[in-house]
Amino acid sequence: MRISLVVPIAIAALAASVFTGRALATAPGSPHPGGTFTVVEHAVSDTTADTGPAGDSVGDILGFANPVFDRSNTRQVGTDNGSCVRTAVGVSYECSWTTMLAGGSIVVEGPFLDAGDSTLAVTGGTGRYRGAVGEMRLHARNAQGSEYDFVFSLRR
Repeated sequence: MRISLVVPIAIAALAASVFTGRALATAPGSPHPGGTFTVVEHAVSDTTADTGPAGDSVGDILGFANPVFDRSNTRQVGTDNGSCVRTAVGVSYECSWTTMLAGGSIVVEGPFLDAGDSTLAVTGGTGRYRGAVGEMRLHARNAQGSEYDFVFSLRR
């Protein structure tokens, strides 16, 4: 008797989740694990295109595709690829990029501040990160801006 009640309830829950687009994001065994983890970007390819007046100006474009390492900064675990547009001279860029890791990728969008940490929105992902939401804190590991912590806080 109990099985006959469980099956219709499970089918109804699955149908409701498909219609809301949340089938995998809320089901047990969700593709992304949730929680917080850190990777380290090595900013070796960052290039700025000066699009306006000479020097730092609104509209300049920063492009990059860099290696990403584990939290201990000893083993490469992925790459990133993205761009930023200068929106406030000497203050910030507006950015969008993808961090590709084993099993999938995570997309972030938001500000890159010239001074201090930035918090960007996690706007989605692929593979095991499909349906990811949350935020990523960007923290410069040194004054040269050659290494950055990406601290991802994902929710299911």
